[in-house]
Amino acid sequence: MGFLPDQMVTQKIGFLFPGQGAQFVGMGKDWAAQFEKARQIYEEADRILGFPLSRLCFEGPEVELTRTLNAQPAIFATSLAFLAVLEEKFPELKPDFTAGLSLGEFTALAAAGSLSFQEGLRLVKLRAESMEKAAQKNPGTMVSVVGLDQKQCEEIAKQSGAQLANLNAPDQFVLSGAGPQVEKAAQLAEAGRAKRVIRLKVGGAFHSALMNDARQSFKEALGKVSFRAPRCLFVPNASAQGEANPEKIRSLLAEQLTRPVRWIETMQCAGAHGIRHFIEIGPGRVLKGLAKRIDAGLEVLPCEKISDLNALESALEKV
Repeated sequence: MGFLPDQMVTQKIGFLFPGQGAQFVGMGKDWAAQFEKARQIYEEADRILGFPLSRLCFEGPEVELTRTLNAQPAIFATSLAFLAVLEEKFPELKPDFTAGLSLGEFTALAAAGSLSFQEGLRLVKLRAESMEKAAQKNPGTMVSVVGLDQKQCEEIAKQSGAQLANLNAPDQFVLSGAGPQVEKAAQLAEAGRAKRVIRLKVGGAFHSALMNDARQSFKEALGKVSFRAPRCLFVPNASAQGEANPEKIRSLLAEQLTRPVRWIETMQCAGAHGIRHFIEIGPGRVLKGLAKRIDAGLEVLPCEKISDLNALESALEKV
Protein backbone atom coordinates (compact mmCIF):
# COMPACT_ATOMS: atom_id res chain seq x y z
CA MET A 1 0.00 0.00 0.00
CA GLY A 2 1.25 3.47 -0.88
CA PHE A 3 0.59 6.73 0.88
CA LEU A 4 -3.17 6.60 0.33
CA PRO A 5 -5.37 3.99 1.93
CA ASP A 6 -7.24 1.57 -0.30
CA GLN A 7 -10.46 3.55 -0.10
CA MET A 8 -10.87 6.70 -2.20
CA VAL A 9 -10.83 10.12 -0.59
CA THR A 10 -14.46 11.12 -0.07
CA GLN A 11 -14.23 14.57 1.49
CA LYS A 12 -13.89 17.60 -0.75
CA ILE A 13 -10.37 19.01 -0.60
CA GLY A 14 -8.99 22.39 -1.66
CA PHE A 15 -5.43 23.29 -2.65
CA LEU A 16 -4.09 26.68 -1.49
CA PHE A 17 -0.94 28.37 -2.79
CA PRO A 18 1.12 31.16 -1.16
CA GLY A 19 2.07 34.49 -2.63
CA GLN A 20 5.10 36.75 -2.62
CA GLY A 21 6.71 37.08 0.79
CA ALA A 22 6.65 33.33 1.47
CA GLN A 23 10.12 32.82 -0.01
CA PHE A 24 13.14 31.88 2.09
CA VAL A 25 16.67 30.79 1.28
CA GLY A 26 16.89 27.01 1.21
CA MET A 27 13.30 26.40 0.11
CA GLY A 28 12.92 23.23 -1.90
CA LYS A 29 16.53 22.12 -1.54
CA ASP A 30 15.76 18.93 0.39
CA TRP A 31 12.80 18.16 -1.89
CA ALA A 32 14.97 18.38 -5.01
CA ALA A 33 17.63 16.22 -3.35
CA GLN A 34 15.17 13.49 -2.37
CA PHE A 35 12.52 13.51 -5.13
CA GLU A 36 13.16 13.33 -8.86
CA LYS A 37 9.82 15.00 -9.64
CA ALA A 38 10.80 18.09 -7.66
CA ARG A 39 14.28 18.13 -9.17
CA GLN A 40 12.80 18.01 -12.67
CA ILE A 41 10.62 21.07 -11.98
CA TYR A 42 13.63 23.11 -10.87
CA GLU A 43 15.72 21.94 -13.84
CA GLU A 44 12.93 22.91 -16.23
CA ALA A 45 12.59 26.30 -14.55
CA ASP A 46 16.34 26.91 -14.92
CA ARG A 47 16.12 26.03 -18.61
CA ILE A 48 13.07 28.21 -19.33
CA LEU A 49 14.37 31.25 -17.45
CA GLY A 50 17.95 30.93 -18.69
CA PHE A 51 19.53 31.28 -15.25
CA PRO A 52 19.90 29.01 -12.19
CA LEU A 53 16.70 29.83 -10.30
CA SER A 54 17.19 26.61 -8.35
CA ARG A 55 20.50 27.85 -6.94
CA LEU A 56 18.86 31.12 -5.91
CA CYS A 57 16.14 29.16 -4.07
CA PHE A 58 18.57 26.77 -2.42
CA GLU A 59 21.50 29.10 -1.63
CA GLY A 60 20.34 32.72 -2.01
CA PRO A 61 21.57 35.38 -1.48
CA GLU A 62 18.44 36.52 0.34
CA VAL A 63 18.58 40.04 -1.06
CA GLU A 64 18.32 38.67 -4.61
CA LEU A 65 15.70 36.05 -3.77
CA THR A 66 13.52 38.75 -2.17
CA ARG A 67 13.44 40.93 -5.29
CA THR A 68 10.04 40.86 -6.98
CA LEU A 69 11.77 39.86 -10.22
CA ASN A 70 13.08 36.65 -8.63
CA ALA A 71 10.73 35.93 -5.74
CA GLN A 72 7.66 35.37 -7.90
CA PRO A 73 9.10 32.70 -10.26
CA ALA A 74 10.94 31.14 -7.31
CA ILE A 75 7.76 30.67 -5.27
CA PHE A 76 5.82 29.50 -8.32
CA ALA A 77 8.44 26.86 -9.18
CA THR A 78 8.85 25.74 -5.57
CA SER A 79 5.11 25.36 -5.01
CA LEU A 80 4.75 23.29 -8.17
CA ALA A 81 7.77 21.16 -7.24
CA PHE A 82 6.01 20.30 -3.97
CA LEU A 83 2.76 19.67 -5.87
CA ALA A 84 4.51 17.29 -8.30
CA VAL A 85 5.71 15.18 -5.37
CA LEU A 86 2.29 15.31 -3.72
CA GLU A 87 0.62 14.08 -6.92
CA GLU A 88 3.13 11.24 -7.24
CA LYS A 89 2.69 10.11 -3.63
CA PHE A 90 -1.10 10.53 -3.54
CA PRO A 91 -2.31 9.77 -7.10
CA GLU A 92 -5.98 9.56 -6.07
CA LEU A 93 -5.87 13.01 -4.46
CA LYS A 94 -7.52 15.53 -6.79
CA PRO A 95 -8.51 19.06 -5.74
CA ASP A 96 -12.15 20.11 -5.75
CA PHE A 97 -11.05 23.73 -5.32
CA THR A 98 -7.91 25.77 -5.96
CA ALA A 99 -7.00 29.33 -5.01
CA GLY A 100 -3.82 31.29 -4.40
CA LEU A 101 -2.89 34.52 -2.68
CA SER A 102 -1.95 37.05 -5.39
CA LEU A 103 0.99 35.36 -7.16
CA GLY A 104 -0.35 32.04 -5.87
CA GLU A 105 -3.30 32.42 -8.22
CA PHE A 106 -1.06 31.32 -11.11
CA THR A 107 0.02 28.21 -9.20
CA ALA A 108 -3.65 27.49 -8.48
CA LEU A 109 -4.43 27.70 -12.20
CA ALA A 110 -1.60 25.31 -13.03
CA ALA A 111 -2.86 22.89 -10.38
CA ALA A 112 -6.34 23.12 -11.90
CA GLY A 113 -5.04 22.30 -15.39
CA SER A 114 -5.76 25.75 -16.79
CA LEU A 115 -2.09 26.51 -17.44
CA SER A 116 0.96 24.33 -18.01
CA PHE A 117 3.99 24.78 -15.78
CA GLN A 118 5.92 26.21 -18.73
CA GLU A 119 3.19 28.72 -19.66
CA GLY A 120 2.67 29.69 -16.05
CA LEU A 121 6.36 30.26 -15.35
CA ARG A 122 6.77 32.49 -18.39
CA LEU A 123 3.71 34.50 -17.37
CA VAL A 124 4.92 34.84 -13.78
CA LYS A 125 8.30 36.06 -15.05
CA LEU A 126 6.59 38.72 -17.21
CA ARG A 127 4.30 39.67 -14.34
CA ALA A 128 7.25 40.16 -12.00
CA GLU A 129 9.11 42.20 -14.59
CA SER A 130 6.05 44.40 -15.21
CA MET A 131 5.49 44.96 -11.50
CA GLU A 132 9.12 45.78 -10.77
CA LYS A 133 9.24 48.23 -13.68
CA ALA A 134 6.01 49.92 -12.56
CA ALA A 135 7.33 50.15 -9.00
CA GLN A 136 10.49 51.88 -10.21
CA LYS A 137 8.42 54.39 -12.20
CA ASN A 138 5.82 54.95 -9.44
CA PRO A 139 7.46 54.09 -6.09
CA GLY A 140 5.26 53.02 -3.24
CA THR A 141 4.95 50.66 -0.33
CA MET A 142 2.49 48.71 1.83
CA VAL A 143 1.49 48.39 5.48
CA SER A 144 -0.21 45.52 7.28
CA VAL A 145 -2.80 46.37 9.94
CA VAL A 146 -3.83 43.79 12.51
CA GLY A 147 -6.64 44.26 15.01
CA LEU A 148 -8.94 46.64 13.14
CA ASP A 149 -11.98 45.61 11.09
CA GLN A 150 -12.66 46.25 7.42
CA LYS A 151 -14.82 49.31 8.00
CA GLN A 152 -12.09 50.94 10.09
CA CYS A 153 -9.45 50.18 7.45
CA GLU A 154 -11.67 51.54 4.69
CA GLU A 155 -11.96 54.78 6.65
CA ILE A 156 -8.17 54.89 7.09
CA ALA A 157 -7.77 54.40 3.34
CA LYS A 158 -10.21 57.24 2.68
CA GLN A 159 -8.41 59.61 5.04
CA SER A 160 -4.88 58.73 3.93
CA GLY A 161 -5.33 58.28 0.19
CA ALA A 162 -3.93 54.74 0.38
CA GLN A 163 -5.88 51.78 -1.00
CA LEU A 164 -6.99 48.53 0.58
CA ALA A 165 -4.77 45.95 -1.10
CA ASN A 166 -5.33 42.71 0.81
CA LEU A 167 -8.39 41.60 2.74
CA ASN A 168 -6.60 38.70 4.41
CA ALA A 169 -8.71 38.01 7.50
CA PRO A 170 -11.46 39.78 9.45
CA ASP A 171 -8.78 41.44 11.59
CA GLN A 172 -5.92 41.72 9.10
CA PHE A 173 -5.77 44.11 6.15
CA VAL A 174 -3.01 45.56 3.99
CA LEU A 175 -2.99 49.09 2.60
CA SER A 176 -0.95 50.15 -0.41
CA GLY A 177 0.06 53.39 -2.10
CA ALA A 178 2.71 56.09 -2.32
CA GLY A 179 5.07 56.35 0.63
CA PRO A 180 3.49 59.40 2.31
CA GLN A 181 -0.02 57.96 1.94
CA VAL A 182 0.95 54.63 3.46
CA GLU A 183 2.83 56.30 6.30
CA LYS A 184 -0.24 58.38 7.09
CA ALA A 185 -2.33 55.19 6.99
CA ALA A 186 0.10 53.53 9.42
CA GLN A 187 -0.11 56.49 11.81
CA LEU A 188 -3.91 56.50 11.66
CA ALA A 189 -3.97 52.76 12.38
CA GLU A 190 -1.67 53.22 15.36
CA ALA A 191 -3.83 56.07 16.64
CA GLY A 192 -6.86 53.81 16.15
CA ARG A 193 -5.30 51.27 18.52
CA ALA A 194 -4.51 48.56 16.01
CA LYS A 195 -2.84 45.58 17.68
CA ARG A 196 0.00 45.61 15.18
CA VAL A 197 1.02 47.95 12.36
CA ILE A 198 3.74 46.42 10.20
CA ARG A 199 5.45 48.51 7.54
CA LEU A 200 6.16 45.85 4.92
CA LYS A 201 9.51 45.47 3.18
CA VAL A 202 8.12 45.18 -0.34
CA GLY A 203 9.28 46.41 -3.71
CA GLY A 204 6.23 48.49 -4.57
CA ALA A 205 2.62 49.48 -4.00
CA PHE A 206 1.10 46.22 -5.21
CA HIS A 207 -2.65 45.90 -5.79
CA SER A 208 -3.03 49.67 -6.10
CA ALA A 209 -3.43 52.26 -8.87
CA LEU A 210 0.36 52.65 -8.92
CA MET A 211 0.45 49.28 -10.73
CA ASN A 212 -1.60 50.58 -13.69
CA ASP A 213 1.40 50.43 -16.06
CA ALA A 214 2.05 46.84 -15.02
CA ARG A 215 -1.59 45.93 -15.60
CA GLN A 216 -1.52 47.31 -19.14
CA SER A 217 1.71 45.59 -20.17
CA PHE A 218 0.77 42.32 -18.49
CA LYS A 219 -2.63 42.34 -20.18
CA GLU A 220 -0.84 42.19 -23.53
CA ALA A 221 1.21 39.19 -22.40
CA LEU A 222 -1.91 37.41 -21.14
CA GLY A 223 -3.51 37.84 -24.55
CA LYS A 224 -0.85 35.60 -26.09
CA VAL A 225 -1.44 32.64 -23.77
CA SER A 226 -4.08 29.97 -24.21
CA PHE A 227 -6.03 29.27 -21.02
CA ARG A 228 -8.11 26.14 -20.50
CA ALA A 229 -11.16 25.80 -18.30
CA PRO A 230 -10.11 24.71 -14.78
CA ARG A 231 -10.82 21.09 -13.88
CA CYS A 232 -12.22 22.13 -10.51
CA LEU A 233 -13.68 25.15 -8.74
CA PHE A 234 -11.22 28.01 -9.13
CA VAL A 235 -11.74 31.30 -7.29
CA PRO A 236 -9.81 34.39 -8.48
CA ASN A 237 -8.63 37.07 -6.06
CA ALA A 238 -10.28 39.97 -7.87
CA SER A 239 -13.83 38.56 -7.90
CA ALA A 240 -13.82 36.05 -5.01
CA GLN A 241 -16.31 33.97 -7.00
CA GLY A 242 -15.90 30.71 -8.86
CA GLU A 243 -14.82 31.29 -12.46
CA ALA A 244 -14.54 28.71 -15.24
CA ASN A 245 -14.52 30.93 -18.35
CA PRO A 246 -10.93 31.15 -19.66
CA GLU A 247 -11.47 34.61 -21.14
CA LYS A 248 -12.85 35.96 -17.87
CA ILE A 249 -9.94 34.39 -15.97
CA ARG A 250 -7.52 36.10 -18.36
CA SER A 251 -9.17 39.47 -17.69
CA LEU A 252 -9.22 39.00 -13.92
CA LEU A 253 -5.52 38.12 -13.84
CA ALA A 254 -4.72 41.53 -15.31
CA GLU A 255 -7.18 43.36 -13.06
CA GLN A 256 -5.69 41.64 -10.01
CA LEU A 257 -2.61 43.87 -10.19
CA THR A 258 -4.59 46.99 -9.30
CA ARG A 259 -7.47 45.49 -7.33
CA PRO A 260 -7.52 44.10 -3.77
CA VAL A 261 -6.93 40.45 -2.94
CA ARG A 262 -10.28 39.37 -1.50
CA TRP A 263 -9.01 36.41 0.50
CA ILE A 264 -11.70 36.45 3.19
CA GLU A 265 -14.43 36.05 0.57
CA THR A 266 -12.35 33.50 -1.33
CA MET A 267 -12.25 31.19 1.68
CA GLN A 268 -15.91 31.87 2.42
CA CYS A 269 -16.71 30.87 -1.16
CA ALA A 270 -14.91 27.56 -0.63
CA GLY A 271 -16.88 26.96 2.56
CA ALA A 272 -20.14 27.73 0.78
CA HIS A 273 -19.30 24.95 -1.69
CA GLY A 274 -18.80 22.47 1.13
CA ILE A 275 -15.00 22.56 1.11
CA ARG A 276 -13.66 22.58 4.66
CA HIS A 277 -10.37 20.70 4.24
CA PHE A 278 -7.34 22.22 2.49
CA ILE A 279 -3.69 21.57 1.77
CA GLU A 280 -1.37 24.61 1.68
CA ILE A 281 1.25 23.73 -0.94
CA GLY A 282 4.43 25.77 -1.06
CA PRO A 283 6.80 27.68 1.22
CA GLY A 284 5.42 29.09 4.47
CA ARG A 285 2.24 28.47 6.44
CA VAL A 286 0.57 31.88 6.25
CA LEU A 287 -2.64 30.63 4.62
CA LYS A 288 -3.23 28.10 7.39
CA GLY A 289 -3.19 30.92 9.93
CA LEU A 290 -5.47 33.15 7.87
CA ALA A 291 -8.00 30.34 7.37
CA LYS A 292 -8.39 29.84 11.12
CA ARG A 293 -9.05 33.54 11.58
CA ILE A 294 -11.65 33.55 8.80
CA ASP A 295 -13.45 30.40 9.98
CA ALA A 296 -12.26 28.26 12.89
CA GLY A 297 -13.92 25.24 11.27
CA LEU A 298 -11.59 25.26 8.25
CA GLU A 299 -8.80 22.68 8.39
CA VAL A 300 -5.56 23.43 6.55
CA LEU A 301 -2.63 21.00 6.42
CA PRO A 302 0.74 22.32 5.22
CA CYS A 303 2.80 20.75 2.47
CA GLU A 304 6.07 22.61 3.00
CA LYS A 305 8.40 20.13 4.66
CA ILE A 306 9.07 16.56 3.61
CA SER A 307 7.84 15.47 7.04
CA ASP A 308 4.47 17.01 6.15
CA LEU A 309 3.91 14.11 3.74
CA ASN A 310 3.64 11.71 6.69
CA ALA A 311 1.14 13.99 8.41
CA LEU A 312 -0.87 14.14 5.20
CA GLU A 313 -0.92 10.36 4.95
CA SER A 314 -2.27 10.12 8.49
CA ALA A 315 -4.90 12.79 7.87
CA LEU A 316 -6.07 11.27 4.60
CA GLU A 317 -6.55 7.89 6.23
CA LYS A 318 -9.11 9.54 8.52
CA VAL A 319 -10.98 11.31 5.72
